[in-house]
Amino acid sequence: MIDYKLLEALATVVECGGFERAGDSLGLSQSAISQRIRTLEIRLGQPVLVRSPALKATPAGQRLLNHVQQVQLLERDLARSLPTLDQPSARLRIALNADSLATWWADAIGEFCWEEGLLLDLVIEDQDIGLRRMREGDVAACLCSSPQAVAGARCVPIGSMTYLPLATPRYVARFFPDGLSEQALQEAPAIVFGPNDQLQHRFLAQCGFLGTFPHHLCPSSEGFVKLATAGMGYGMIPEIQVKTQLKAGTLTSIAPGKHLEVQLYWHFWRHGGGAMERLTRALVSGNGLVPS
Repeated sequence: MIDYKLLEALATVVECGGFERAGDSLGLSQSAISQRIRTLEIRLGQPVLVRSPALKATPAGQRLLNHVQQVQLLERDLARSLPTLDQPSARLRIALNADSLATWWADAIGEFCWEEGLLLDLVIEDQDIGLRRMREGDVAACLCSSPQAVAGARCVPIGSMTYLPLATPRYVARFFPDGLSEQALQEAPAIVFGPNDQLQHRFLAQCGFLGTFPHHLCPSSEGFVKLATAGMGYGMIPEIQVKTQLKAGTLTSIAPGKHLEVQLYWHFWRHGGGAMERLTRALVSGNGLVPS
């Protein structure tokens, strides 16, 4: 049987970023917090925290934190039906892609979090690999492009995001005066979100180009758009993120009429209780994406 005071200590240390601040949060001394962590590690038979160079949970510790999140959500459901119980605070760790966070995500879940008093711990991960976080027990839910559910979890289609290959008109005139060609694509600098970002490769493959291409790496959705509008390259940008730029003509497609649809799926553990179900309904009804 897990001692939840020990798990509470672990969760608070990770959330506060240190033993002293965790002790202040729980009304305990730093040594008492350290003792609870040591006791948990002894019972588990392995470390739950890496203390250097930066404090973070081990894989085993992260699985315990994921379990704590699910228990907190279930306790919130119980408190709704038994008002005399104190409503516990809950922090939900979710992996999602940066483009969703920069566009529709907050509008879809803002009202829900307001009403539920739910706190979020958001992990930015590319939509093609976010499900790995679920498999590793690192997050309680994720938004990604994979329809393959993890054992013990549910998968719900959310909708699709339309990506356009965009650059400034000046950039297009310089690198693609005659439209897309293999030589032009080999020479024109692109903008890629990060080493795991495959949107550019998928779009170019769709256009019949499978070669390498020069590119900037920019792990920021807002920065991505700024680099494109500065004429530094072309990139796959969500249409909903740049409606103003498209209308003003500051960004235009390097391949008019061509786009890439990315279907998004919401994955969550089945034992998340009613709060997770309500969050799922909020995401499905309020995302504003192209329907699945």
